[in-house]
Amino acid sequence: MASRRSPKLDKKQVVETALRLLDEVGLDGLTLRAIARELDVQAPALYWHFKNKQALLDEMATEMYRRMVAGVRFPAGAGWQERILVSQRGLRAALLGYRDGAKVFSGSRFTGIEHAVEMEANLRALVDAGFTLSQAVRASTTAFHFTIGFVTEEQGVSPLPGERREGYDLEERAARMADFPLAAAAGPEVFQNYDEGFDAGLDLLIGGIETRYGVR
Repeated sequence: MASRRSPKLDKKQVVETALRLLDEVGLDGLTLRAIARELDVQAPALYWHFKNKQALLDEMATEMYRRMVAGVRFPAGAGWQERILVSQRGLRAALLGYRDGAKVFSGSRFTGIEHAVEMEANLRALVDAGFTLSQAVRASTTAFHFTIGFVTEEQGVSPLPGERREGYDLEERAARMADFPLAAAAGPEVFQNYDEGFDAGLDLLIGGIETRYGVR
């Protein structure tokens, strides 16, 4: 039986293997045993780094965040609206890079404080624009929750770019719902054109924030 402290195994290697395996088996199939098999070690070796699957998911979400912020650039002098747009578009792109990416990210706890840098900057932009801190937190977290929910539903239909789950044929859906013409015609708006739908949702959200708090 392999030692719990395998010399050929480190934390980063486990996380990178888990993220790669996630694309193959999805969140439900991602077990510590499957990861250990992929790494050619005994499962107990992983417990040296992660006490359970949730601890691994926390580190996976943190690594996903690190990779996301490395590719996000805010224009100089970006206002709060633009910071919301850029950060949420970046988050969506990052989550779509992994099968069940939104499910992994949702509810996970970051293992470091790297996220505080962007969080501080986003809140500062909102407060400097006239929001109270409470309003700034509510606005930014609502945008975050919108993105997580949107991508969760999007990946329920299209687990990875180019894939489409069985049962989401729009013509078959329209035929089944022929007695409900508006609901039948809504299919393309609900189950395709996700890029347009996401941006439209962000526009609605930002407009609602402006109206609710009276800050432009």
